[in-house]
Amino acid sequence: MASTSSSEPTHPVVFTTQTQYALPSQKFMIPTTWKRYQLSQLVNKALSLPKPIPFEFLIRGEILRGTLAEWCAEKGVGEEETLEIEYFESLMPPQRMSTLPHEDWVSSVSCQLSGYFLTASYDGAIRVFDYSQNLLHTSTTHSAPISSICVVPKSSSSMSDDSVLIASASQDLTARITHVDLSPSGKAKSQTLASLHLHTAPVSSVSASLTGSHLLTSSWDGLIGLWDTSIPETDEVPADEVPGGERKKRRKITENGDAPPPKRKAPAAVFKSHIARVSRVLFGPDAKGAVAYSCGFDSTVRTWDVENGVCASTITASSKPFLDIALTHNGQTALTASTDRSVSQYDLRVSTSSATTPSIVTLSHPATPSCIAVPPPFSSSGSPASTNALEHQLLTGAYDGVVRLWDLRSTKGAVAAFRVWEGAGTKKVLSVDWACGLAGVGGEGGLEVWKVAEGMPSS
Repeated sequence: MASTSSSEPTHPVVFTTQTQYALPSQKFMIPTTWKRYQLSQLVNKALSLPKPIPFEFLIRGEILRGTLAEWCAEKGVGEEETLEIEYFESLMPPQRMSTLPHEDWVSSVSCQLSGYFLTASYDGAIRVFDYSQNLLHTSTTHSAPISSICVVPKSSSSMSDDSVLIASASQDLTARITHVDLSPSGKAKSQTLASLHLHTAPVSSVSASLTGSHLLTSSWDGLIGLWDTSIPETDEVPADEVPGGERKKRRKITENGDAPPPKRKAPAAVFKSHIARVSRVLFGPDAKGAVAYSCGFDSTVRTWDVENGVCASTITASSKPFLDIALTHNGQTALTASTDRSVSQYDLRVSTSSATTPSIVTLSHPATPSCIAVPPPFSSSGSPASTNALEHQLLTGAYDGVVRLWDLRSTKGAVAAFRVWEGAGTKKVLSVDWACGLAGVGGEGGLEVWKVAEGMPSS
């Protein structure tokens, strides 16, 4: 048994890790006044590391934030009981990389296309930036503010490596599929291929399946539309059935005068169950796209059987109009942002007969959280993400202009927070996305890009 030289009270501890920095299997007597910093020093000294590495420490699924004595007192752990403490590497705090002003509010951001940032704005335009902050292309796609965009994975080999399909949803009552050519040999160009017609109120979100074969749209009209991404040869919706005078608007939003007008598509299915605005809908993590999830102003999270078009289960909260939803990596729990200034985690596997469903975790915010982002299941290097680094983390953006990094193993407070658009007064965050070690933040101040490494920020 290894012991420290201190005469103060100690507690028996065994260290474990899933990293490459493993200690020999032995018991340590650790002073109960120690915190993360002293424990990290001990591991570094025991391993004789040439360069110090900061570590975080996990006890029974919870990150150690105070002293060992405080944790034991809170959990009622006796002084003779041996604790198993898992450790993993800390990473640097979030760092601002760039600020990209826009003429209007940025309502949606995507970092999912490696090497590029995509933004959607209240001016109805989709913009493509490269990592060097160059504006490569602007596509005026909608005649009203865009509410949501997503990259559609390539479902066919006919598209070149420099081409991308972007789906967008708008307050003009439509969603659209736009092809963007980013070939480095010429000027970037775009063409809107199809407009999706179903909704009679603003379209709040659009989401693509993992294969890119289907889209989901949600709307303030309470409906959810399922669409395939094939482009029809002829219009599926007659012009006289298109609301809002779409025929007149089409000329204004055609990117190139020589390009044919987009084909009007009808939905493959319509999902009905919500009794108020649907804020967001997304596909589940399975490749087949067999399950979808939605949230809305009726304070519910609904699970959908996509093939049969029916609501399979419903999570009901008490007076919590939901603004956004995201899934954790294992697909078993959902994270929801609500107007009651909280983000809640719900177990999607639990079925309850009670009027309301209790949350697993609640993350309190000082202002309304508008958006949630979880990192993809792969690290910025392209390798599978480690369990400790990603599975429990999320970013939230709020109306107080602050983006917060949370770890679901330590929910008393955010592990890091940063204010965007500093010096310009408080500007609301409307969208956040996280991929390739970068977070794109959109809102009233335009777009900011932050380096947010996958892991725990060192303190």
